[in-house]
Amino acid sequence: MNTQKGQILREKATILKMIQLYCEAHHSGIHGKLCSDCEQLYFYANARINNCIYGEEKPTCQNCIIHCYSANNREKIKIVMRYSGPRMIYKFPILAINHIINKAADKKKIPKIEAARIKKMKK
Repeated sequence: MNTQKGQILREKATILKMIQLYCEAHHSGIHGKLCSDCEQLYFYANARINNCIYGEEKPTCQNCIIHCYSANNREKIKIVMRYSGPRMIYKFPILAINHIINKAADKKKIPKIEAARIKKMKK
């Protein structure tokens, strides 16, 4: 498996863990199980990751210049991330550290990704 595919899988795992942490704390979720609202948000987030126009060169969503989430779901995921983000380092340190590293690497990667996207659009 190449690192980009691994990065996408890690991003999916990270979003699942963040939603699980939030759900357990706010919706009386059972450990590892999501309520229907959180499950729907997770499926939506997964679909966004799968359909990202950047594909394997996908930056973290926070650093992306194209916001593909609907306004309602973007607000929901922001709430989840605000709650879960600080807790991830204690509960899932490897995922949290990898996410921080990927976010830092995005700043170098985004201009190259955007140039490639513009070039594809001109064809």
